[in-house]
Amino acid sequence: MHVTGTAPQPAPAPSEDLTVPVGDPREATGGTDAHGSGSRHARRFGLPVATALVMGNIIGGGIFLLPASIAPYGTVSLVAFAVLTVGAIALALVFGRLAARDPRTGGPYVYAREAFGDFAGFLAAWSYWITTWVSNAALAVAAVGYLGVLVPLGGHRWTVCLAALALQWLPALANFAGTRYVGAVQLVSTVLKFVPLLLVAVGGLFFFDPSRLGPFNASGHSAIGAVSASAALLLFSYLGVESAAVSAGDVRDARRNVGRATVIGTAGAALVYLLGTLSVFGTVAHEKLVTSTAPFSDAVNAMFGGGWGGTAVALAALVSMTGCLNGWTLLSAQTPYAAAKDGLFPAAFARRRRGVPTVGVAVTVVLSSLLTVYNYLSGSAKVFDVLVLVTTFTATVPYLLAAAAQIFHLVSGRGASVDRARLVRDSVITAVAAAFSIWLMAGAGYAAVYQGVLFLFAGVIVYAVMAARRQAKPTETTEAASRTQ
Repeated sequence: MHVTGTAPQPAPAPSEDLTVPVGDPREATGGTDAHGSGSRHARRFGLPVATALVMGNIIGGGIFLLPASIAPYGTVSLVAFAVLTVGAIALALVFGRLAARDPRTGGPYVYAREAFGDFAGFLAAWSYWITTWVSNAALAVAAVGYLGVLVPLGGHRWTVCLAALALQWLPALANFAGTRYVGAVQLVSTVLKFVPLLLVAVGGLFFFDPSRLGPFNASGHSAIGAVSASAALLLFSYLGVESAAVSAGDVRDARRNVGRATVIGTAGAALVYLLGTLSVFGTVAHEKLVTSTAPFSDAVNAMFGGGWGGTAVALAALVSMTGCLNGWTLLSAQTPYAAAKDGLFPAAFARRRRGVPTVGVAVTVVLSSLLTVYNYLSGSAKVFDVLVLVTTFTATVPYLLAAAAQIFHLVSGRGASVDRARLVRDSVITAVAAAFSIWLMAGAGYAAVYQGVLFLFAGVIVYAVMAARRQAKPTETTEAASRTQ
């Protein structure tokens, strides 16, 4: 990676100045800016919506299967949850500190580029972009399973495929309508999905029976080994912690609200995860939970009796995943938008309409749709599973670069970059965040890391082309000027 002490200055967009300088009042208020936020369809997010964006993107459909996935390891898996929560909150605090320094749209891309230069910034943007569109395809395919509980799909391959495509394009259309509607959808979907989750997470505590917990360590391995093994299944749980930072340019008073939204959203998601999993563990017998395909449904049935739990949880999961798709579709366009403004992505990605980078949204939804169609045509779940694991690796590349950027500012001792009174605290938090990022990479597995590195190497070719074009433009400008003299 290119690790220099100073980063190149951002290159202006080819046709218009889309850059809002750091510290520009437009970046911290709801006034009209060069990004198009003055449109009546564009509206900057306040703290509640920014927090909902973080929580909605962290808590997807995985929570509805999570208790059954980690049940074979026993209650020791709750220890892994606690460790992961500490790492995720440390990463959230790092994002908050970095956003306070530089509240521009792009999140980890902006932080990596400012600290280490264009190449590191490009790698952050490229890997994060891969994460978003592959994750969207995965979410849509998973959501179809829950949709099938509510609406008979007949099990026909193309019927299911069309349903998965519809679940991707509906959030994309909400994004095309403008950030005003994205925020509304995100807030409503987050509130709706928390109703059944909190019902189990809080209500389940009143039906909690310790005898149903099963053994502390049911894995047959050491306690440390069981924690690491169960953590590998939980690594997906906190992807999305960076959501508010990536969309910082659309957040009102970003220097304060991004950090607050990130920490509150991450802590809220962690609380729901821990209480929900603990309640399911205590309401569903361990031997039944290990083989359960709908643990929250089983928990609701155990609490209140009857068979309506499956339908209720399927509806909640569908709402949850739709909200996730809505938020991730916005994030999928924000990082390429920021990189395009600096000449590191094609200029088309810098176009905004109604506050949304429409080209980025369109390209992302097309790529995720093609991947979805490929998944159903291939008929192999293993290919898709590998791609999903790749997202864990590609997501942690910008996480690690962001943590490294904070380490750079701390070690360099810049007076403008580091609050001396908080140096020790920030150093400890950043070290935990960096270790957490590396742990996420390791947990993705060898195959995912191998595939992810290939994706990153493909990005190097794209970077070479974009860098060559950037260098050619000043030459073309100079030659044109000399011909007019």
